[in-house]
Amino acid sequence: MPRTPSLRTLCALPLLIPGALAHMQMQEPSPLRDPHSNRTSEPKDYNILTPLHPDGSDFACKGYQWDTPLTTVATYHAGKTYPLRLMGGATHGGGSCQISLSCDYTHFNVIKSMEGNCPIEKEYEFTIPEDVPTVEKCLLAWTWFNKIGNREMYMNCAVVDLISASSFSSSARQRASTKFSSTAVAQAALSRYPDLYVANLKGVNDCATKETVNAVFDNPGSDVVFSDGLS
Repeated sequence: MPRTPSLRTLCALPLLIPGALAHMQMQEPSPLRDPHSNRTSEPKDYNILTPLHPDGSDFACKGYQWDTPLTTVATYHAGKTYPLRLMGGATHGGGSCQISLSCDYTHFNVIKSMEGNCPIEKEYEFTIPEDVPTVEKCLLAWTWFNKIGNREMYMNCAVVDLISASSFSSSARQRASTKFSSTAVAQAALSRYPDLYVANLKGVNDCATKETVNAVFDNPGSDVVFSDGLS
């Protein structure tokens, strides 16, 4: 069914509309600087519920991937499905979210899109691409464009390891000797998937979402959940 033109995302200067700060964060996997974690070597972000800066100066991941000890919080196997859990109470009418991966900490590629009513549901499933290599310390990101309130972009990132299909299907001896892929190899595999949608960050681009309208992503990928009247 064709997408409704009136629901397309606007590429223009962001509209700054008064509204309260949102109170949502990624809970599982635990994001960088999670104030609820027990990672004692990692600084805590007690304002983790706030969005990215509107000028885009802290995109991506609030810049935490560059100055925070990177501790793996989850290990994901290629082709397997896992839960992403959110916590918090202020969903700002929902909106649209994406789940993405990056192994170079700069380019994020989408593996799941939720258009409408996100994050009203607090749990979503995502599948790791079958063609990812074995690689340590990539980032899994959750991004959110709220439906009601200021035109903002929310982003949490968690450090994860990826295990290729060939690695976890091999014998224990083979797994023990498996070599981790380089960042470049891993990022090349992820580049086959859509780029993360970015909006409401003046220093990054001039795209903006529209209040009271769910963001409809230009290229949401093949794994999409539609809700709130979208199809």
